[in-house]
Amino acid sequence: MKINDRLYGEADLEPVLTDLIHSKAVQRLKGIHQGGACFLVNPAWNISRCEHSIGVMLLIRRLGGSLDEQIAGLLHDVSHTAFSHVADDVFNMENEDYHEQMFRQWVKQSDIPGILHTYGFKDEDILYDEQKWTLLEQPAPSLCADRIDYTLRDSLAYGFGDQEEIGRFLETGLTVVEGEICCTSAEHAEWFASLYYQEVIDFFMNPLNVYALCTLSKMLKEALDMRIITGRDFFKTDTELLAMLKQKARFGETLEKLSTASQRVKQGDEGDFTFHQTLKVRWIDPKVAVNGRKVPASTLSKDVLLMKETAIATMKKGTFVKASE
Repeated sequence: MKINDRLYGEADLEPVLTDLIHSKAVQRLKGIHQGGACFLVNPAWNISRCEHSIGVMLLIRRLGGSLDEQIAGLLHDVSHTAFSHVADDVFNMENEDYHEQMFRQWVKQSDIPGILHTYGFKDEDILYDEQKWTLLEQPAPSLCADRIDYTLRDSLAYGFGDQEEIGRFLETGLTVVEGEICCTSAEHAEWFASLYYQEVIDFFMNPLNVYALCTLSKMLKEALDMRIITGRDFFKTDTELLAMLKQKARFGETLEKLSTASQRVKQGDEGDFTFHQTLKVRWIDPKVAVNGRKVPASTLSKDVLLMKETAIATMKKGTFVKASE
């Protein structure tokens, strides 16, 4: 199978990767929006979990990761619920890890173990310990393929990233030291950190995005209480779960109003807001390869340190949303 990705270009894939991409479990991710509820208020915010998952696999491949780690990268988000991290708010998951807690159970009941077995792989050897895959996942504030891909992918798709700059960063800005992704210079680390915080502040904390998340989360909680839906229904696609919500006329009307929310929702402030929402604090401090050592960028660049301090203060302050009827 030949695949063409908007970030990484063309790649010829091994049969096991091809069959996994075509599996029911991975194909379901085409119906899961990575940004949660955001597509309901802005149709342009429409990247799928499938596109991101394939991207993570291709970035690991590009960086020299093993086929096993590419498989882990492709499947790392396979247990994501409908509307992605909206479920974390519904189920009060402070660490935003509901899909991770459900991962093993979801995979075991899917078609993935059988496909892996066909090609001589075992799900137990590859999928349930991400700590062994150091390109795929690293705790914040380090770089990892997951964090890099969603930052670059969202920035390109949503218009705040430049295609040529992203291409140069992928060609010259990344290297691997002792199994960990590092930037090749402090300048590259500054560029990526700036893009990452743009993603967090201008997209994650966008009042329109926050309004959509809170509105949909409230509806889903009510639908659970009313037994219109169950916890298992979160493992349907976004469209399927939306159809279940629309069975209740009141929910259908609220969902319809979300499509025009951009006309009614704007940034508020501490003295004038409809509601206030804080989100998970996210920050980045890429390691830089210096003479074979891994050095935090904040020790090399005052700009990286300042961006971190400014962004954390902004995230702790939260988003003030002003909404009219």
